[in-house]
Amino acid sequence: VPIAYTVAGSGSPALVFIHGWMCDQTFWAAQVEGFRESKTVVTIDLPGHGLSGMERETWPVLAFGADVQAVVEHLDLSEVVLIGHSMGGPVALESARLMPDRVIGVFGIDSLQDADLDWDPEQTKALTTAFENDFVGTCGQFVASMFAEGADPLLIEQVNVAMCDGSPEIGIALMRDFGDYELGPALATVDVPVRFLNSGLWATNVEANRRYQPNFDGELMGGVGHFLMMEKPEEFNELLGEILSNLDNPAH
Repeated sequence: VPIAYTVAGSGSPALVFIHGWMCDQTFWAAQVEGFRESKTVVTIDLPGHGLSGMERETWPVLAFGADVQAVVEHLDLSEVVLIGHSMGGPVALESARLMPDRVIGVFGIDSLQDADLDWDPEQTKALTTAFENDFVGTCGQFVASMFAEGADPLLIEQVNVAMCDGSPEIGIALMRDFGDYELGPALATVDVPVRFLNSGLWATNVEANRRYQPNFDGELMGGVGHFLMMEKPEEFNELLGEILSNLDNPAH
């Protein structure tokens, strides 16, 4: 399917930003402006999202790794950091596995929290059933639950409109597939530094993740929810820049 992407700025390494479930590349607008002066910045609409094609018979999350690879290779980027928000974190891992000669680091943004987490099948089934019965209403509640107390109502509404106006069929298919994703083995297959910049609202099990990927490290942001790069963009960009500059030197 056609894949929409945008390139801004110049400089190495290239930063390739990968959005999450039912989002699109516009969620990274503040990061494009923040990093384009010093880096090549690439944002992508994954298939089924944004301006990319939707003509796919099945929607496995793993396929997105090859979609990102296709864009990176099309642009002939030789030194790349993959930065994935939410579902985009696993997508970044899968893409890194396919491009060991190009990728120098993987970042999870409110993602890659716990390789030992087992999804409760009953909870997953209940959530997908709720989306099947009322996609827009359930999506709205889902979006609101991911923001910190006191978040900007206009931002919540912006994210709500962007995510909940997507294809219910694609969204539900991805949700079902994502429940079977195994983070531990994915972390273990990547031979580059893996970093996180996560919301402090939810725990990140660093110890568990390091059992699979010793070169795992990162930072927590306070006062933000799941969309931290949009909620506090200046603070986010500063922290991301610091972690990028120390990519080869984890804190532990």
